[in-house]
Amino acid sequence: MLEVTGLAVAYGGINAVKGIAFSVRQGEIVALIGANGAGKTSTLKSLAGLVPAAAGRVHYDGVDVTGFPSYRLVALGMALVPEGRGIFARLTVAENLDLGGYTRSDVAGLRADRERMYALFPRLAERRAQNAGTLSGGEQQMLALARALMSRPRLLLLDEPSMGLAPLMVQKIFETIRSIAASGVTILLVEQNAKLALQMCERGYVMESGQITLQDDAAALLANPQVRRAYLGE
Repeated sequence: MLEVTGLAVAYGGINAVKGIAFSVRQGEIVALIGANGAGKTSTLKSLAGLVPAAAGRVHYDGVDVTGFPSYRLVALGMALVPEGRGIFARLTVAENLDLGGYTRSDVAGLRADRERMYALFPRLAERRAQNAGTLSGGEQQMLALARALMSRPRLLLLDEPSMGLAPLMVQKIFETIRSIAASGVTILLVEQNAKLALQMCERGYVMESGQITLQDDAAALLANPQVRRAYLGE
């Protein structure tokens, strides 16, 4: 579903991503792990059309989408849940969800999907008329996920969904991510909690200083002494 070759991302004179290559097959959950500043978020932003690629190509579902703006990628079935959630704080929960479906014109389908989001995230149903900025961090993460799902993505890019959340809320968020994957959505997951990420995905890539330095099945990465020392605290 996603094939990335030679992707480079630069900010001014800083090379944040240095010619990486990786792939995600349809139906997979693939993790991209690494320390702060490794280039993970820059990679996702470039894939989502928010930051231009300095070099390389991105193929999505067989189409070369290199340089496509974000709205075209959303219409093609790619959605990003950004680091820090990026909810519209002054809009209500319901209005945030409506904006998630802005590329769609099927009114009945949008209404049905909004109710589906409320069923998936009951807390959002309780707070549908509440301004999003007044939600807790965990509730805002639920809203960011639900908003992305309103576009009916086939590929979901998740950037640090556990950031700043209490352990119990992290568990709930990751249970929901598993449920989303089970519904047929392909997921590329960037996550600093390497153990949690690798426990729920099929394959993983390790990024260091803008480069991919390791790739393997998730179980092999979990057992890798280098990974255990650097990212699992063992």
